[in-house]
Amino acid sequence: MNIFTIDTGLFKLDGGAMFGVVPKVLWSKKIEADAHNLCTWAMRLLLIEDADKLILIDTGLGDKQSDKFFSYYDLSETIDLEAALNQKGFSCAEVTDVILTHLHFDHCGGAIRRKNEQFYPTFKNAQYWSSEKHWNWATQPNAREKASFLKENILPIQESGQLLFIQRQNSLISPSDFSNIEFIFVDGHTESMMLPLIHYKGQKILYAADLLPSTAHIPLAWVMGYDTRPLHTLKEKEAILTKACDENWVICFEHDATNQACVLERTPKGIRAAQVGNLSTFIAL
Repeated sequence: MNIFTIDTGLFKLDGGAMFGVVPKVLWSKKIEADAHNLCTWAMRLLLIEDADKLILIDTGLGDKQSDKFFSYYDLSETIDLEAALNQKGFSCAEVTDVILTHLHFDHCGGAIRRKNEQFYPTFKNAQYWSSEKHWNWATQPNAREKASFLKENILPIQESGQLLFIQRQNSLISPSDFSNIEFIFVDGHTESMMLPLIHYKGQKILYAADLLPSTAHIPLAWVMGYDTRPLHTLKEKEAILTKACDENWVICFEHDATNQACVLERTPKGIRAAQVGNLSTFIAL
């Protein structure tokens, strides 16, 4: 097995929204905000080469929305997803599986492309994986999340015939389609978000998606304002961080613009990052 990080660029989101009830006087010590209170975040994907599979986890923002839409997020250092894969020696046609942790636009936008007014899968030979509960949640959105679930990102996946569901039976499952990946389901950020837990050379690597967007979100109370059930998030973070610390998991961050990954330790203030850096720093080579 080989694991690669795929960085597709940076975007900005409101600092208050990203840290919820945590006051700016605290979070601004960890994340710098611009004059509009916007903080810079990464769009970091994982690519896993495992036997005859090439698995991509999440797809970033994509490029098919309007200039007006993208202007809200002040994009920088962006790279086309296919070009990013090419840099690692792969092509879109080689991807066999696309795992979508959830269907908010910054996680699934690159899954579908637009040519004129036609939408088509970026990965023509891949199976696209979601969970049925989350798919139903996203295609029948509540008013609070509606702006994050864009139909042009989602519905063409099903129309392509390439959509499959990972069936949720409990909070942790090991589907037969993925011999080295388990999935932890969490409900605080959005319904049935899937966190891939990758077994790699005796280690476990958690792709934390929006449960832990960055190192700054490790303290329990540092929960995003975007979360639909913040008290669920608190409980989920506590359980997962405890297990991750006990078992020395590597945490891989999707949105941390500075740190790709960390390992954890217990401190008098709770579980915190013991060491941060690139993913390659922590995984056995």
